[in-house]
Amino acid sequence: MAFSPSPWASFPPEVPRGPQAAHRRIVSESWERARRRRLDPESVLADVELPEDMLADYRSAHPLFLLLPVARTLLLRDIEGSGLIVAMGDEQGRLLWVEGDNSAKRSAEDMRFVEGAGWAESRVGTSAPGTALVLDHGVQIRGHEHYNVFVQNWSCSAVPVHDPVTRRILGFLDITGDERAVGPHTLALLEATATAMEAELMVSRLTSAPPRSTPARQRIARPTASAPASLTTLGRDVALMSDGRRIVSLSARHSELMTLLSWHQRGLGADELASLVYGDPHAIVTLRSEMVRLRHALEVLDPRMAPLSRPYRLISPLETDVAKVMSLLDRGSYRRAVGAYTGPVLPNSTAPGIEEIRDLLAARVRESLLSDAGVDVLLDYARSSAAESDREILMAALGRLPPRSPRRAGIVARLEQLDRL
Repeated sequence: MAFSPSPWASFPPEVPRGPQAAHRRIVSESWERARRRRLDPESVLADVELPEDMLADYRSAHPLFLLLPVARTLLLRDIEGSGLIVAMGDEQGRLLWVEGDNSAKRSAEDMRFVEGAGWAESRVGTSAPGTALVLDHGVQIRGHEHYNVFVQNWSCSAVPVHDPVTRRILGFLDITGDERAVGPHTLALLEATATAMEAELMVSRLTSAPPRSTPARQRIARPTASAPASLTTLGRDVALMSDGRRIVSLSARHSELMTLLSWHQRGLGADELASLVYGDPHAIVTLRSEMVRLRHALEVLDPRMAPLSRPYRLISPLETDVAKVMSLLDRGSYRRAVGAYTGPVLPNSTAPGIEEIRDLLAARVRESLLSDAGVDVLLDYARSSAAESDREILMAALGRLPPRSPRRAGIVARLEQLDRL
């Protein structure tokens, strides 16, 4: 397929008229999914789900990392001054690379369209990246079609990128900006770029495949002895596990098991662990089968990370984001603790043991801040999804402000808004 020297030159703004101004079915259905999830269209937008200290390692381990040159060659030529941003993200809707017009990038920071932020439809409602992942095909979303009001000054187009063999979604490509981002040729350009990326990935695999005689275990890169193993569960439906160089996503059940074993470091009997995971101490056969699958899954990192049995336990402790928040609170580093507390522990899990850890951590954060935190930290916490409707936190912040502080008016307005709900 031939590309013009500057692909943006042929993308004039296209303003919706007539029936296009109304919500299309694809948008209406996406809005309905957002309502069912009780997303607030006026809430602060995307959380940063991959913090800066994890982002570089995660990106370098992701399959899309090898395909950056393709995307940059086809999409980023002469983009400066266009008002457009090109973003590439993973299969969970997190932005891994955000590049393009510098002025547009700075403006997009106001809606948290930044590297590491989560733009899954389940988090922010209707947007081209998140909705394209849900529908598994290209999507264009004009300003007013976004579910969240903070995004309605922007338009975007996005397409999923697939594994060329399994057709599993690896991530997405997105163009965000003004009306040019949903121009008549934008989606076709994105789709052509995604096709080129998938072809490049296939060629890369064929040319780098190891000899058939090489044992599989010898092809697994081992972490260095000093590399810390870590588990990330806050604000995530599934956990991320790292050996210090690579990061893998665990399944929902394996996320629960590793979270519980990292919390109960002395180990758990089969009946105890079954009770914490399934709510049934007799579900031991089911548990044992799942533990076998977990051990196999962890072999992609290092077999030494697999749990032991009798009792079930980890060979060595994991660094977890839960423990990090607890440690920061213990040291009185409340601002850093609020920054590290990116959401509840595995928020969609209904495992009794996970619910117990989730509630304990949430209560510990809240009680520590109410007891000792300064007003700035309280207000930072009040802006998070964990405390957006917490009157007591707002009242504590109000009580710690000087009587003539100009910030009192904003807190009072939020309290009045809560009263109207």
